[in-house]
Amino acid sequence: MVAKTFFGFEDVLADELLKLGALRIEKGTRMVSFYGDKGFMYKANLALRTALKILKPIKQFKVFNETSLYKGMQTIDWNDYLKVHQSFVIDATVFSDQFNHSQFVALKSKDAIVDQFKELFNDRPNIDKDHPDLRINVHIQQDLCTVSLDTSGASLHHRGYRTATNIAPINEVLAAGILLMSGWEGQTDFLDPMCGSGTFLVEAAMIACNIPPNINRKEFAFEKWNDWDNDLFEKVEDSLLKKIKEFHFDILGYDKAPSAVAKAIDNARNANLDDYIKVEQKNFFETEKETERPLHMVFNPPYGERLDIDLERFYREIGDTLKQSYPGTNAWFITGNLEALKFVGLKPSRKIKLFNGKLESRLVKYEMYAGSKRTKFQNRGNHE
Repeated sequence: MVAKTFFGFEDVLADELLKLGALRIEKGTRMVSFYGDKGFMYKANLALRTALKILKPIKQFKVFNETSLYKGMQTIDWNDYLKVHQSFVIDATVFSDQFNHSQFVALKSKDAIVDQFKELFNDRPNIDKDHPDLRINVHIQQDLCTVSLDTSGASLHHRGYRTATNIAPINEVLAAGILLMSGWEGQTDFLDPMCGSGTFLVEAAMIACNIPPNINRKEFAFEKWNDWDNDLFEKVEDSLLKKIKEFHFDILGYDKAPSAVAKAIDNARNANLDDYIKVEQKNFFETEKETERPLHMVFNPPYGERLDIDLERFYREIGDTLKQSYPGTNAWFITGNLEALKFVGLKPSRKIKLFNGKLESRLVKYEMYAGSKRTKFQNRGNHE
């Protein structure tokens, strides 16, 4: 199988697969391939936090032109996967000199499947873009075509808990990947000081309690397959639910907009995590750390893309607030505004290249030590 992910999360996803029990794991670009049985396919869809889709390759062949693509698609016995009264759709991705249009590849592949059914049954399955019985993925890399069944359906970032979103919500898979990359395991208090609709809060609580991220999801594509095994799925689900654990720290979100606070509270409730998550209407720049305990902070400040703010002042205030009010804190944030980072006035201890949508971004870490500056310099050398 192949798990697709965002750029930069390949290592995190491979690590997740290893812990779940996948075999023969291999990292690629924006994807990780692995082996597992049908039960593991169900488990991967339910439990992987950083996967966008799980694909199951069924055939590979060489393509040089539209004829070889058509013939290759016809070498697959589609009756094994699809009945004549059912519906399907094709998603195509193309990185090739011979083919430069994914729509064309999808159309040609569809023709091959439809023609095979017409020949056998004098009838054909329909195309359904929204709720097909079978979602097929055709991937062409130069002259190699890989045909896969899409086991997930809609992208796995559709967790099912987020009904209310803010102006610029962060994708759930991106949020989970950032949290895992930041080393968050639920061993300390957690704060998102600009929580928006609460995606980081919910994902952080799910990681802390070891809750499968897609347990609230309405449906997966494999539920419509001919070999769907409901008993096996429930068995897999039960075994994952048995591994849920308690969490003994605080998960806190601030936002200065009352509408965002209301949305975050709603989403936490939808995820059945409102016992663990507390959201308050506060301006981060007027807050300070509430306890002596270590704090793990992750947030997604505005970039000035969709929100009109004075970036220089805003990012300077982030730095000042961290420095003056948040000792004993590991603070991580992602920004798509690389210029704005200069204004923070602190030296990041980590800087990781990621993409937020199409926007090249940086995930940065600032370590705020407890105690006076002098002891910090003695302990750490010239770290600041």
